[in-house]
Amino acid sequence: MLTTFKRYLAGIVFFVAFSFQAKGGSKPNAQLVTFPFGKTGKISYNLTTGTYRVFQSGKLIFADIYAYAKVNTDIISSKDYRAIKYTRLPLHDGFGKGFRHTLMLTGKGLPAMRQVFYTYSGRNYFLTELSFIGVSLKSNYMSPFNGGFTKLPGDDVRSVFVPFDNDTFISYNSKPFNGTMDVSSEVGTVFSNQNRAGIIAGSVEHEVWKTGVEVKSLARLNQIKVWGGYTSETVTRDKIEHGSISGSIVKSPKIFVGFFNDWRTGMEEYGKANRIAEPPYIFNWNKPTPVGWNSWGVIQEKITLDNITKTANFFADSIPAFRTGNTAFIDLDSFWDNLVHNGDYSQLKHFADYCKSKGLQPGIYWAPFTDWGHAGGPNRKVDGSDYTYGELWTKIGNGYNDIDGARALDPTHPGTKQRIAFVLGKLKACGFKMIKIDFLGHASVEANRFYDPTVTTGMQAYRKGMEYVVDQLGGQMLVYAAISPSMATGRYVHMRRIACDAFKTIHHTKYTLNSVSYGWWQTYLYNFIDADHVVFADETIGANRARLLSAIITGTWISGDDFSVTGQWTARVKKYYQDAELLSVIQNGKAFRPLEGNVTTSEVFIKQAGDRFYLAVINYGKEAREYALSPRRLGIDVSKIISTKELLQQNAIGVANALQFKVNGADAVLYQFVLKR
Repeated sequence: MLTTFKRYLAGIVFFVAFSFQAKGGSKPNAQLVTFPFGKTGKISYNLTTGTYRVFQSGKLIFADIYAYAKVNTDIISSKDYRAIKYTRLPLHDGFGKGFRHTLMLTGKGLPAMRQVFYTYSGRNYFLTELSFIGVSLKSNYMSPFNGGFTKLPGDDVRSVFVPFDNDTFISYNSKPFNGTMDVSSEVGTVFSNQNRAGIIAGSVEHEVWKTGVEVKSLARLNQIKVWGGYTSETVTRDKIEHGSISGSIVKSPKIFVGFFNDWRTGMEEYGKANRIAEPPYIFNWNKPTPVGWNSWGVIQEKITLDNITKTANFFADSIPAFRTGNTAFIDLDSFWDNLVHNGDYSQLKHFADYCKSKGLQPGIYWAPFTDWGHAGGPNRKVDGSDYTYGELWTKIGNGYNDIDGARALDPTHPGTKQRIAFVLGKLKACGFKMIKIDFLGHASVEANRFYDPTVTTGMQAYRKGMEYVVDQLGGQMLVYAAISPSMATGRYVHMRRIACDAFKTIHHTKYTLNSVSYGWWQTYLYNFIDADHVVFADETIGANRARLLSAIITGTWISGDDFSVTGQWTARVKKYYQDAELLSVIQNGKAFRPLEGNVTTSEVFIKQAGDRFYLAVINYGKEAREYALSPRRLGIDVSKIISTKELLQQNAIGVANALQFKVNGADAVLYQFVLKR
């Protein structure tokens, strides 16, 4: 018993070191408490100033970091407090074994401030959050991490804009970080493209706050700010400021902070950390990587029972090898209600049953938080409910939130829930095994108020709405998100489209792969990310190969051609879609990494899977191009190469000091290298 008690005390009792620090701005005789994270990380917190520094491998990375927030009507900073007490407790959670370091800050006339740091010996980053404790507190702006960071080496230092969602054909943007101020949604990074070293900071919690990351390039010390309470009409789609949280305790989002020798590794760690911090609410998908077809690629609004039945026949009879397990999904997008007449869903059920009879899995589509008929007025009755649509509309300022031509519905309203239960109940009864849910961002907008009085922010509303959708689906379907918040949706779906709509051209391919170039790391947040429908249609063979490769690079494979008729695409699809080596590339469902981070869209992507190393290259230009890529930069040891094969068109490659090959204009290649283990 005595030994156990001593161990308990060791967990909560700590040693505060008093030290003198001659350099870097700490006051003489300042009280410093220092605690490690990862293999070489160290946080040094100044109990006198309420600021701290972060070191890795003995080098200063972040300096003069502090926390602040708007509480009621005041801006309160950790630097305002005069009494700071430090405690440490052991913890064991999804991140592993570590410690919870708490700084309690108190001051006359101020609510108590609590800064918490989560550190783990096996994680080369730390997590931090901020909260206030008092009476009748309110906040819509909380910044747990604010201060400076050191210059990165090289003359090609970049910052990346990460969008909040994938709507309105928004793109990621890698920009030179030189005399600029950049704001990113949820996560931000600044890195040197030459040696790839970079900082990563962002939120790993998305159930209450929208988070912004601001970085500034300054002459002496760069600046960074990470805060909950970010809104922007062009980014988060909000027309009003962020909603407030209130109570005796108000807490910020939990923030991920790290410095990595390769910023790509850092972004992947950030993606994984999100899945740990907010584990999936939906059941885990442990079946093979999904492949199949979606009607929006070509057929779109022209859905008939005849053309979708012929499409199912094509998949069953003409490309039976296009499988990663024993099935493929045949997914009806918008306008499936062409088959519903006077509330009769029998034709839809007939189609779902027919797919199953052919060894296929039927899929369907719906947008649960939108009113597409709002022009018809507020008095229309809601399906499955006695409410009218006007009662469900999300109220914003003096109007409503109309995005993409649809009006946002309050996710917490009982009429919205009754409609969701009614429609999803019908689709489940039809026997669908996959659902593509779309325009989910409509559920996350900030509003004057929500029907549920406990919900006061857009992300709280999003959580309520998405959890209700998942509950109604009841574990029956593979759930695929189309337009949706990038980070917050990870809890609720298995698969998410990485960009906005894309179809057949080389320009569509480039647009899609912009999002993969800077958002590939979301492959670790979701079971799968997806490139949208792959359409061959009447494009050149090179454009077909590039579009196909964009899907393989992303990690899944969903077709979009009209297979109810025969065309140029038919023979090409039969060839490529049944290629066992191409299908094997997506077997693990994970996206490729970009090679470079200083372009609009990377041309070169890489992936290691077991003893296979894959090199994918897309030439977006009109003219042929010669490539000579450094094996070291690629991360491949050429001495270990046993065999080499190009999987799309049998292009030759030279392997020596550089990997040398040629790619025609608007075309693509995919090299497979088998390596010695």
